[in-house]
Amino acid sequence: MSGSLLVAGTTSDAGKSVVTAGICRWLARQGVRVAPFKAQNMSLNSFVTADGAEIGRAQAMQAQAARVEPEAAMNPVLLKPGADGRSQVVLLGKAVAEVGALDYRERKPVLLERALECLADLRSRYEVVVCEGAGSPAEINLRDRDIANMGLATAAKLPVVVVGDIDRGGVFAAMYGTLALLSAEDQALVAGWFVNKFRGDARLLAPGLEMLRELTGRPVLGTLPMLSGLWLDAEDSLDLTTVVDRGSVRGPVGADVLRVAVVRFPRLSNFTDLDALAQEPGVLVRWATRAEELADADLVVLPGTRATVADLAWLRERGLEPVLKARAAAGRPVLGVCGGYQMLGQVIEDQVESKAGTVEGLGLLPTRVLFGREKVLARPVGEAFGERVEGYEIHHGVVTVEGGEPFLDGCRVGSVRGTTWHGALENDGFRRALLREVAEQAGRAFVPAPDTSFAAAREERLDRLGDLIEEHADTDALWKLIEGGAPAHLPFVPPGAPRATETDR
Repeated sequence: MSGSLLVAGTTSDAGKSVVTAGICRWLARQGVRVAPFKAQNMSLNSFVTADGAEIGRAQAMQAQAARVEPEAAMNPVLLKPGADGRSQVVLLGKAVAEVGALDYRERKPVLLERALECLADLRSRYEVVVCEGAGSPAEINLRDRDIANMGLATAAKLPVVVVGDIDRGGVFAAMYGTLALLSAEDQALVAGWFVNKFRGDARLLAPGLEMLRELTGRPVLGTLPMLSGLWLDAEDSLDLTTVVDRGSVRGPVGADVLRVAVVRFPRLSNFTDLDALAQEPGVLVRWATRAEELADADLVVLPGTRATVADLAWLRERGLEPVLKARAAAGRPVLGVCGGYQMLGQVIEDQVESKAGTVEGLGLLPTRVLFGREKVLARPVGEAFGERVEGYEIHHGVVTVEGGEPFLDGCRVGSVRGTTWHGALENDGFRRALLREVAEQAGRAFVPAPDTSFAAAREERLDRLGDLIEEHADTDALWKLIEGGAPAHLPFVPPGAPRATETDR
C-alpha cells in the first residue's frame, strides 16, 4: 500500500500527537513501513537525531511508535519560543534565525516549499506517511500562510481526520465549527472525526455521533477512551497537567518514598527528562514554583530552559535562591540539567540568547558559561557510577568547568551536580545508582527497584496507543483514506439552508 493522512485537531492538546502515534504503531504492527511527519511544530521539547539534527520530541516518539529512526525530514520546521516574544526557527534540524510572529509569517511560503519537499521525500521512501497538524485547522486568521494544516493538506492532497477532546466539553460544537469555518476546498478534504478522551457510557454518546454525521456528512471514525498513565513526550506546557504530581503505580521497594521537586521555569524545555524518574516505584515527582515547595524534597532538579538568564531572574524573584544555597550547604541533593546546570555556576556571559552580558550565577558549582551563536547538538556517550550513559545535548551555553568532580561532562561538588546531557535519566543503571546516592544523602531508607526498564515502559505505552486505534477506530475506513484519499462529499451546509440533491449536482 501507499498513501498519506493528516491528523488535525479542533484545539491544541486535543490528542493529535497521540492519535498519530497510535496510527503509526498500528500500521507498523501490520508490517507497513510508516513514518510520522509534522511540517511545523512549536515546542520547547526537542530531541537530537543520530545525525545531529534537532526535531520535536513528539515526532521522535512517533518515529519510535513507527519503529523507524527519527530524522530531520519528519519535522522540517521547529519553532522554539524565547523570552522576548521571538522564536528560534530550526529548519531541517539546524537553527537558522530568531524571528517575531510577523517576520516569521513572511518566511512561510518558502518554508511550505521545504516542508512539501520533505513530505515528498518521505513518501518516496515509506509506504505510508502519517502527518500531524498544528493547533487547529480553523485558525482563519492564519490560513493564507498555513503550512501545517489545510495549507499542507491542499498542497499535498491529503485526506484529513479531525480529533476532538470530549473531556474538556463542547466537542460537537468544536467539530461542527471547525468544518463551518473552512473554505469549500478545505472542507472537501475533511473525511471524518475522532472523539478522544471519552469516559462514560457509549450508549449515551451514540445519538450525538449520528447527529454529527448527519449535520456534517462526515462519520466518526473512532471514539477513543481516556487513557491514564501514558506519560508520552509532550509538545508544550499545555501537557504539563499530565506530568504534574507523578507518582509510581507500585509502592517503594524500601521503607521510604523519595520526593523530587522540579522547578517549573516559565520557559521550561525538555521537561520529559523527568519521566524516567517519575516511573520509578516509590519516587514522587512534583513541579515547584515556590520556596516552600522545595522544603521537604529529597532531590531538587533545575531542568532545561529556553531562556537561562530570564528564568534565573524569575528563580530569584520567587525566592528560590536562598533555599537552593541552604540545601547545598546542608549537603542536600540538587541536580541541574542543561539550562539548570548553567544557572548553578559562577558566571554566565550571554550576548546571544538574552544579550544581558555578564550575569552572576547561583555560585554552587565552579563553572563559567559563555553563550555561542552556534548551537551545540550532540549525542554523547559516557559513564557515571560505573554505568554506561547515553544522552543528547541541545544548548548555546558552553560550560567551562574549573573544579569539582567530573559528572557526565559537567561537574559535581558535594551534593550538587550538573550536566548538559538530556535523557541521561532514561539509562536504567545510572538512574538507579543516582537515586541510591540521593537517598543516602537525604537519609531515606529508599531502595530503587532492580528491574525497572524505562525503554520497556515506553514501548508498552506505545503498544497501548496501537491497541487504542486497533480496538476503537474504524480501521477499514482508515485504510481506505490512506490508500484512496478523501471521498467525495456533499458541500457542507449549515442547518436551515437548503441542501443539495442528486438532481442539483
